[in-house]
Parts: sequence; structure tokens; C-alpha cells
Amino acid sequence: MKSLPLAHPLLPLNTFSPKLHNRINPNNKPFTFRVFSSSSSSTSEPVRHEYKAGAFDELFLNVFRTKMVEEVGWDSDKPGYEGLIEVANRLVMKNKTNSDTKEAAVRILRSLFPPLLLDLYKLLVSPLAQGRVAAVMVARVTALTCQWLMGRCNVNSVDLGDGSSCNSGVFVEKCKYLEESKCVGICINTCKLPTQTFFKDYMGVPLLMEPNFSDYSCQFKFGVHPPLAEDDAILKEPCLKICPNATRRRELAINSDQCPKAS
Repeated sequence: MKSLPLAHPLLPLNTFSPKLHNRINPNNKPFTFRVFSSSSSSTSEPVRHEYKAGAFDELFLNVFRTKMVEEVGWDSDKPGYEGLIEVANRLVMKNKTNSDTKEAAVRILRSLFPPLLLDLYKLLVSPLAQGRVAAVMVARVTALTCQWLMGRCNVNSVDLGDGSSCNSGVFVEKCKYLEESKCVGICINTCKLPTQTFFKDYMGVPLLMEPNFSDYSCQFKFGVHPPLAEDDAILKEPCLKICPNATRRRELAINSDQCPKAS
């Protein structure tokens, strides 16, 4: 890893007032600086960069929101991403069960693609190289086109079920959808589970999504089969501390940590 300077003088000292200069350097000796470098062995957390909206992001958001509104039958008065989150909340509240919510979210994802495209991809691309080609392709497309929804992300290598590795992962540094919705249940039932189902059933690509509810990161693993629901620890995660429902439940002294929208 290339060394990066972590400290350097920003301004010449002679740009300060004489009084301040004498206080800092009373002997008027020349200053020297020791430069430290970062290395691959550092244990510090990786620097996270804010995602800068691209030219097509507003278009992607509007198309996705339109499809969600068609499914829900209701739209928010709020513009942009804030309104999208309100529609997602209404999607969860509208359906009687979590299964209904997941099925509705799958329908939304399907409506974003021409049906023939999904059928051809599953028929012609998914079988290539034991599914590796399809997994790598959808990973790259996801990282390229979905940052408006999730935030900054990049393609990475993941371990497959046969013990090999493949560049079919997508690591989301801090998921905007989770951060803005503030809800484990919305993450699980309108994103994680329906997205896994959509890629497997309609594109022929297994997918495991591993959201981290502590730092809001998320790891996509295309080409990896998800565990059974009863074995998936993520489905048993408690409410987020910032969740409005969790705050209300604490006020009412309800002794259950599990998100009611995820159960």
C-alpha cells in the first residue's frame, strides 16, 4: 500500500503574527517536521468518503420511487430520498405480514426490468462458468448503479461455497437506506430478503446480504447461498438504538429487543 502523509504544514510560519510566532518558536530556530505514513498493518478504521451524486441518480431515484408508489398506492408529499423512505415505511405498514411485504418488494424489483431481459439472463448467462460470470456481472452493475440508494460501495472478493474466491462481492461502506429508515425490519423485509429472492429466482444468481447494524455497512455476496431463515442470525437482530419504535417501546417498558417489523 502506498504511504500517505498524515501530517504536513499548511501555511508558512511567517504568515502568523510576530507575537504568535515568538510564542511558538521563542528561539527562532528552523522548524522540522516528522511525517508519519499509514501502512497495511494499521489497525485504524478505513477512511469513509461521502458519495457524490451522479448525473443519473435523480432519474434512478424517481423511477424506483414511482414503482414503489404503484405498489403501495400512496405517495409522500416530501421530495427526494426523504419521501422515498416514507413510502418504504408505508409499504411495511400496509401489508399484514412480513411475507406480504417481501413479496411486494420482489414485485417492485421485477418491475424495474423488462421481463425478457431477466429470462434471457437466467437462461443464457447464469449457467456460464458455474455461475461465476453472472455473479461478477451483477456485482459490477450493482456497484455502478445503486450508490444513489445505498451510498458509496465497491466490488470486492468473497469466499464461495466451494472454498474458492471470486470478485463477486459488493461492500457498502455505510448504507444510506438503513441509516435513513432507522429500522431493522425495513432493511430485512424491503431490502435484504426480497433482494436475495429476486436475484436467485429471477436472475439465477444466489445472493447473501449481510447488513451490519452497528456501523450500517453491508456486504453483498453474489454466488453465495443464504442460510435458512432459522439459521440466519441477522433476522434475530434487535431494534436500532435510533429506531423511533424502539424508543417508544422503551418508554412503555416493553421487554422485547427484537424489531417488531422483523419478526
